[in-house]
Amino acid sequence: MLNLIILIILYITLPVILIWLTTKFVFFKKLGAVVLAYALGIIIANIGILPKASEAFLKETVAKERPYIPEKEATEMLAAGTLTEKDIRANNVATIQDSVQSALIPLALPLILFSLSVRRWLKFSGKGFLSMILALISVSVIVATGYMIFGEKIPEGNKVAGMLIGTYTGGSINMAALAIALKVQPYTFIMTNTYDMMVGGLTILFFITAGPAVFRFILPPFKSQVVRNNEKIDIAGMEKEMAEEFDDYSGIFKKSILLPLLGALGLSVLIFAAGFGMSMLMPKIPLLISVILTITTLGVAASFIPKVRQIKKTFQLGMFFITAFSLVIASRCDLSVFFQVKYINILLFVTYAYFGSLILHLILSWIFRVDADDYLITTTGFVYSPPFVPMVAAALKNKDVILTGLATGIIGWIIGNYIGVAFSMWLGKI
Repeated sequence: MLNLIILIILYITLPVILIWLTTKFVFFKKLGAVVLAYALGIIIANIGILPKASEAFLKETVAKERPYIPEKEATEMLAAGTLTEKDIRANNVATIQDSVQSALIPLALPLILFSLSVRRWLKFSGKGFLSMILALISVSVIVATGYMIFGEKIPEGNKVAGMLIGTYTGGSINMAALAIALKVQPYTFIMTNTYDMMVGGLTILFFITAGPAVFRFILPPFKSQVVRNNEKIDIAGMEKEMAEEFDDYSGIFKKSILLPLLGALGLSVLIFAAGFGMSMLMPKIPLLISVILTITTLGVAASFIPKVRQIKKTFQLGMFFITAFSLVIASRCDLSVFFQVKYINILLFVTYAYFGSLILHLILSWIFRVDADDYLITTTGFVYSPPFVPMVAAALKNKDVILTGLATGIIGWIIGNYIGVAFSMWLGKI
């Protein structure tokens, strides 16, 4: 029992250290706390700190696509000699890991959504909405066709497709939420997310180097609109505010910030509980799906309350829980399973989804005369989420598109979970 308590404490404290590293060292900041958490988690899973399960245990969990063996069944298997005492310890750890990771995302989602000023961003989105709609059509078509090609060749194919839809409309936050909602196995999630980071890393590198020139050669030029809806945009102020919203953890333990933040956390817990309450009223809908979608809806609704939206550091606290989730789920990945051939098809699916949707979106943007800068910034907001928008806007040397990218990215955060669940359930019936 003591070891399990220590494990829970580590899952809570290690993300704090990782976040601290990203605030103190440029190298770690470039990697990001989530990437560091995945790397550390995989190390923890494979250096012998945690009990090593036998092949019999893996056959009962990984092969049967379940996170752990129920306690009664595990006890019976131990008595029958199928499992060993070490397997029981591994199963206890897996039970704790599953419970912790299942709680982290429902707590993180509302906190991230509280900070969104949806009305404000929508005001300045302009023509980027057309590009956003074209991006949504593109990713839906490509993921659906990709499922037809790769779906039967990979474990949990329809769930992977649902995660990809959510990711390419709202970023990695939505992927994590959908992994919980759809009960995706840790190995499948880690492989999908790892390949997504690999392909996505190469793509964002292209976006900030040769991408602007290439897309401006193909698509019409951007037409500046310094004033929209008779309201001047304070670009410098917006850039400063974005840095605060996405990267700045300073002052989070000050009494003036911490006390309201604890209130926001309490509200997040209430929304979590409300999600479970709603699931009881919809017994035909899988439990975690109804919980995640209810939490998303209530989190967005709460963001319209000024007193909630104005609480500082809710986004950062939400990202702390995302970082902790990344550490927990990565610590469940045995590399002996990680490199099985069946997962290579996930790489092919991810690559097809990335480049297929980008190319189809490019073709549709050319047909509908969407300019190059709006195409690139809405793609960034959708696929990579709002924190990446300023970086790509800097590469474009065009500050006017920042708000468009933020607006589409925020909309992606909101709709990604709904679309991902819907697609997964639809593809699973084909």
